Amino acid sequence: MAHPVLKTIALTSGLSTTLLFAGFSSQTFAMSPFQASYQFSYNGKNLGSATRTLSKSGNNWTYVFAAKAAGLASATETSYFGFNNGQIISHTFSRSSKVLIHNNTMSIKFNPTAKTINTKKDDTARSFAWKAGTLDELNAELQLREDLKSSGLRSSYAIVDAKEVESRRFVKQGMEKVKTSYGTFDTIKVVLKHSKPNRDTIFWLAPKLDYTPVKVTHQDGKTSYGLLLTGYKGPTS
Repeated sequence: MAHPVLKTIALTSGLSTTLLFAGFSSQTFAMSPFQASYQFSYNGKNLGSATRTLSKSGNNWTYVFAAKAAGLASATETSYFGFNNGQIISHTFSRSSKVLIHNNTMSIKFNPTAKTINTKKDDTARSFAWKAGTLDELNAELQLREDLKSSGLRSSYAIVDAKEVESRRFVKQGMEKVKTSYGTFDTIKVVLKHSKPNRDTIFWLAPKLDYTPVKVTHQDGKTSYGLLLTGYKGPTS
């Protein structure tokens, strides 16, 4: 069970992308620091907790996702980036995870001068051709949110992981109320379209909390995980 838990924890940040349509909320925000906390469940059992934290120093932004599962596993992801005219400018990304005594690491370095994107997962390094606007799996969530507050969604987003730069698409599937221990929220339900069969990732996004996800579920065959909001500090409408 340890390795599926590890993979699941890491996915909670990279897949936490947001999607809304213009005009849903009467108030929009510039990108602002915030912190959200979640209950983490695996195959229907509550195993631990997770947080997302966005902070700013000048025009340097840091987005961190951290999760722990019942003392068995932990994961931390960190994205460093700039932000200019509504566009995230990716700098570096790192991931560290641990299951019992087993450690895994992954890093990405965006190098516009050398026109390369370099990744390293454990001992395996790869290099890809530079493409302006490429995002990591963590800051992609923030870029989508900013696009929806201004000109609207793009047809696809270039997102890099350890093995490739991939085009990803997100689809809105209506509105739902979601009850959490922090409150009940009107949300937009969004589905991430996977290229692999038997995979399903769904997000519920609350415009009242600056489009922050209040619920996330992921199904991969017989394995599932979930995140449910327990606390939030940041802009509200």
